[in-house]
Amino acid sequence: MSGQSVTIPDDRAFASFKAECLCEEGWSLTYNKGNITVWSQGLEEGRSVHKMKCQMVCKDVSADTMYDVLHDIEYRKKWDTNVIETFDIGKLTVNADVGYYSWKCPKPLRNRDVITLRSWLQIGKDYIIMNYSVKHAKYPPKKDMVRAVSLQTGYMIQSQGPNHCTLTYMAQVDPRGSLPKWVVNKSSHFLAPRAMKKISKACLKYSEWKQRHDPGFKPWLYPEQTTLPSIPLSDLSIQHAESLENIDESLVDETHEREDSD
Repeated sequence: MSGQSVTIPDDRAFASFKAECLCEEGWSLTYNKGNITVWSQGLEEGRSVHKMKCQMVCKDVSADTMYDVLHDIEYRKKWDTNVIETFDIGKLTVNADVGYYSWKCPKPLRNRDVITLRSWLQIGKDYIIMNYSVKHAKYPPKKDMVRAVSLQTGYMIQSQGPNHCTLTYMAQVDPRGSLPKWVVNKSSHFLAPRAMKKISKACLKYSEWKQRHDPGFKPWLYPEQTTLPSIPLSDLSIQHAESLENIDESLVDETHEREDSD
């Protein structure tokens, strides 16, 4: 997101994100296996901004279920094995909020976290959820984390039928650190495909889980259900990468350990 002040994305911003998800020009194919394809842009050693696009075709998951799974923060804590901590901070509008997310990085890199303004919209039969980094005075960078910057990250879900959808994940992120080549390669060839597979498996188990965990509670569909406090835009500011710690991990060697099974 450009500009100096925090703004809530409008219809043009969602249309632009959708167009970028669908665009093939300027992207390099880095992985294509089964129902998952990954493209990258500028994923070079030493480059600060990493841009990746990952697409998965799900022939046994509806767009509605995929949308619910990506929104449901309580369910994410169950299936997302990379998450360290995640919580909502407050709501801005009926389709925008602010939240915190921290995640495990491949060892021995330091773990990362972000504060993001997230917004979502249904366009016809398609759904978009996207975010970008903001600053909130009550949630400064932590000593044991590297505060990363999401320039623009999000999901587009396209309905292909009653129980069939395509999920596109696109991330433009500054991880605040010079990453070694093995991390860049691992992100597109292993970590991104594995994350997509986990989302797909989580979707298949969501209906059963949700029946046992407040089945009617879906504030992303029914905003009147939200219990989040309202926060004014004036509490937020753009998170500029230059103001954050930048660490050099380019010479760090990979720690080989047993990976989580798919």
